[in-house]
Amino acid sequence: MPEPLRIVIAEDHYLVREGVRRALEDGGDVVVVAAVGTALELEAAVEGHRPDVVVTDIRMPPTHHTEGIEAAHRLRAAYPDLGVVVLSQYAEATYAFELLGAGTAGLAYLLKERVADPAQLVHAAHEVARGGSVVDPDVVTALVTSNAQQRRSPMAQLTDRERDVLERMAQGRTNAAIADHLSLSESSIEKYATSIFAKLGLTDEPQTHRRVAAVITFLRDAGRAKPL
Repeated sequence: MPEPLRIVIAEDHYLVREGVRRALEDGGDVVVVAAVGTALELEAAVEGHRPDVVVTDIRMPPTHHTEGIEAAHRLRAAYPDLGVVVLSQYAEATYAFELLGAGTAGLAYLLKERVADPAQLVHAAHEVARGGSVVDPDVVTALVTSNAQQRRSPMAQLTDRERDVLERMAQGRTNAAIADHLSLSESSIEKYATSIFAKLGLTDEPQTHRRVAAVITFLRDAGRAKPL
């Protein structure tokens, strides 16, 4: 049997921190090796425990601004194989872009309400541990809607169905899973994906990066817009 995923949690509110711990441990194949309340404690815990994944809040002491994101970038620079799941209370485009704007591999941006569903949280942890990326579907929906209103954005070229497919790509779903959810054939999903990549100017990207690059396209546009 594979070793359980080793995780460090960073959240300054005790009850939320324990809720995240319970959600992860109830999800199976996970062991929480440390749970801390500040970004400085997070970095010390990672150095001491060398976990597979960090699950961190965005806002932590002392300023309650973007300490979690800043710590995530420092940790990823020091430990490139470390997966990071960032939790946010709001679907804010600026925060998502700040986390993912320089690259998406090994990173996830989820709303805190996902803590109520252990399976989603654990899925995101396993995905970033493998080097994948997950963006909360509510964040994706908000960003797609926002960017579609910007007439110069390439997102405005997507059809409603293509937006549906893109949203589920950002959730980390495979073509087969998207096809099942939308009651379409897998070959249809592949055609929609090809069309999305073409409209967003991603035809020259390596196949393994196109899916997350599509998400980054509208994250980048949203980063120039007002926060949602």
